[in-house]
Amino acid sequence: MSIKDLIPHREPFLFVEELIKADERTIIGEKHFSGDEFFFQGHFPGYPVVPGVLLIEAMAQCGGAGIRKAGIVEKTAIYFLVTIDKAKFRRQVLPGDTVRFEITNKRVTKQMLKQAGTAYVGDEVAVEASWMAIIKQGEQ
Repeated sequence: MSIKDLIPHREPFLFVEELIKADERTIIGEKHFSGDEFFFQGHFPGYPVVPGVLLIEAMAQCGGAGIRKAGIVEKTAIYFLVTIDKAKFRRQVLPGDTVRFEITNKRVTKQMLKQAGTAYVGDEVAVEASWMAIIKQGEQ
């Protein structure tokens, strides 16, 4: 099952490429940032880095795709971020980096999803955060 089968996001706003693991507790995914992404032109010219807010978005996308793949939510569910907590940016993500997202499901109900995640480049922590999203049922 492809990422596009699991979440509604599409290029240029799709920030997870592969799910490595997805079960009721843990989700692991990856994204390679080639340097061709749209945001590198303006963030920051001459010193491109992946914006931190997009790394949090990528973790949330990975978490959403993972709970769908694990069969925890309906296949028509869509998620809207409502809180982001304890975000810490520890390492810049640069063109050419592959980021591994490790997400933990803290609480999932029919209406709400609470997750926490860490984004790694190699063994180095790039970002840590927790978030909550509301779950709405999309159309079939």
